[in-house]
Amino acid sequence: MNRINQLFQSKKDILSIYFTAGFPEPDATVPIIRALANAGVDMVEIGIPFSDPMADGPVIQQSSDTALKNGMSLKRLFSQLRDIRKEVHIPLLLMGYLNPVMQYGVENFCRDCRSTGIDGVILPDLPLEIYREEYKAVFESYGLQYVLLITPQTTVERIRMIDRESSGFIYMVSASATTGVKGKFTTEQKTYFHRIQQMKLTNPALIGFGISDHESFEVACSYMQGAIIGSAFVKMLGRGGVDEKEIGAFIESIKKPAVR
Repeated sequence: MNRINQLFQSKKDILSIYFTAGFPEPDATVPIIRALANAGVDMVEIGIPFSDPMADGPVIQQSSDTALKNGMSLKRLFSQLRDIRKEVHIPLLLMGYLNPVMQYGVENFCRDCRSTGIDGVILPDLPLEIYREEYKAVFESYGLQYVLLITPQTTVERIRMIDRESSGFIYMVSASATTGVKGKFTTEQKTYFHRIQQMKLTNPALIGFGISDHESFEVACSYMQGAIIGSAFVKMLGRGGVDEKEIGAFIESIKKPAVR
């Protein structure tokens, strides 16, 4: 069974962390993954840097730009991840845009995902219909889970379709905006979370976009199986670099309420 499925069967209040490969330093990828696993993170989404990250806010855009300037590429990333499964056992996903994957070659990409122990892939700009018709067979042949996204504007009919085609979990975007650290969830967002909760989807779901502290993580977990944090973590890396103690303190601050 895929590690992602095993995780969702055995745990609730799942915390997944996103960061951009090659940021803040060219060889930071593996140390960051190792530090996150040691800190008790349940799953890690490794961002593939891209020159035009249209769905990302300024923090992740800047990290992507820095990573590309640092010489990060898919070839280099797979080389860095070659031995990751000797020391890290939590689920790992690659998240990015379709263009770098196409340039690399879809089957080559899937093959290298399998050989390095990647469990799943998130490509927000790959439409469901094209995935189903052109790529689903090859992803499945290499044992990769493909995670699809829904937003507050996604219709009920399409959500049901996405639920049928998804594997692993559904990425539930909290707002129709780019990624980034936000304030508290609005009443409108909570209504959306409740609406999806009442649909009783086949797949579990994680809420992403705007999760940045214990309070927002806790709210997300009260509706869905967990949450994804990206911009807040990348911002922390930009300030302090790859420091295992700092990473551990950040994760602890998300999981536990602040002592007053």
